[in-house]
Amino acid sequence: MKVLIVYYSMYGHIHRMAESVAEGAREVKGCDADLRRVPETLPKDVLEKMGAIEAQKAFSSVPICSLEELSGAHAIIFGTPTRFGNMCGQMRQFLDSTGQLWAQDALVGKVGSVFTSSNTQHGGQESTILSFHLTLLHHGMVVVGLPYSFKDQMTAGEISGGSPYGSSTIAGPEGKRLPSENELKAARFQGRHVAAIAAKLFA
Repeated sequence: MKVLIVYYSMYGHIHRMAESVAEGAREVKGCDADLRRVPETLPKDVLEKMGAIEAQKAFSSVPICSLEELSGAHAIIFGTPTRFGNMCGQMRQFLDSTGQLWAQDALVGKVGSVFTSSNTQHGGQESTILSFHLTLLHHGMVVVGLPYSFKDQMTAGEISGGSPYGSSTIAGPEGKRLPSENELKAARFQGRHVAAIAAKLFA
């Protein structure tokens, strides 16, 4: 069974979450989980001004996702940073290129899920995931979130991302906060949960 983790990461927060999602998915027997990036759309000089070039070197070896890989997967878990309460432009452009898959019903019945990051605690994480779900539903995917059986999403002892819609992390106002262990646990749980559901659907 094939699980794809398809993401965009500018400074590495979503990449780190994606690694944990993959770790969780691989805990399900018979599941292969692969990381894929969506293409960058910003010019190099803009990325340099944003201080993103060095950060992106850490995951530059992750292959760019092809549309054929989407149709070949049993489950796809998408990761995107928030941009004003919505997915980033790079992810939107990638999804906008999937019209042929939509016309062929190529993703109908596949499991889809989303995780995200934002700078602030209330930076649009939930609206980003929920609005992302619209695209998955138009493709006929089976949408899966992060259930409350992951009890640590109800923690009140620390600042932490995570909601029933999907795992998330808070990067901090300057983007220097890395995903906490609780946030990475949520990502692993989500990966395992999605893979387990996909295994039952495609048994």
